[in-house]
Amino acid sequence: MKIICVGMNYCQHNKELGETLLKPENPVIFMKPDSSILRNRRPFFLPDHLGRVDYETELVVRISRLGKSIAARFADRYIDAVTLGIDFTARDMQNDFRKKGLPWELCKGFDQSAVIGDWIPKERIANLQDVHFRLDIDGNTVQEGHTAQMIYPVARIIEYVSSFCTLKTGDLIFTGTPVGVGPVSVGQHLQGFLEGDNVLDFHIR
Repeated sequence: MKIICVGMNYCQHNKELGETLLKPENPVIFMKPDSSILRNRRPFFLPDHLGRVDYETELVVRISRLGKSIAARFADRYIDAVTLGIDFTARDMQNDFRKKGLPWELCKGFDQSAVIGDWIPKERIANLQDVHFRLDIDGNTVQEGHTAQMIYPVARIIEYVSSFCTLKTGDLIFTGTPVGVGPVSVGQHLQGFLEGDNVLDFHIR
C-alpha cells in the first residue's frame, strides 16, 4: 500500500509557509511509508526529538482498483471512499531540509504521521470538489477548508500520479492542506469534520 501526498495544493497555505511558488507547475508529490499510519481514533504520541510538529488537515481518498495512466475524466471510477487525514509534519526539520535542498521524507514519514479518519463511501459525496471540512482542537476550530480551493483537483492528481506509478487497491492519497496549519502539544483533543460528520477524533499524548 502506498500513501501518496500532495504538497502546496492550496495557495493560501503556500503563502503562510512563505513559498514564492504559490501555484506549482505540476502537483508536488511525496510519499509516506505504511508504518506512518495511525487509525481507529488511537492517540498520537508526540515524538520528543522532532521539535515542532504541525497538524495539516486534508481530504483523503482511497483507491479501489488497479490503474495506470488514468485519464482525469475516469479518475472517479478508481475511488471508493473518502475521509479526513492529518499529515503531521516535523516543521523545524522540514525548514532545515528546505534550506539545504534535502528531501522531506524524515520530517513527513515518521511513525504515526499519517492519521486516517473513518471512511465515508464515495457515493455519499456528490462532488469531491465541493466538500467542506474543518479541524477543531479542544473545541475550537483551527483550520477550515473547501476542496474547490485546490490548485489541482482530485482527478488531476490521480491522472498525474498514475502516469508515473501504478495505483493499487488500498492506496491512499492525501490531497493537500488549506491555510491554518499549526503546532500540536500534549493533552490536546483533535476532532475533524467532513461535511458535518465527525470522522477524526483523537488525543495528543
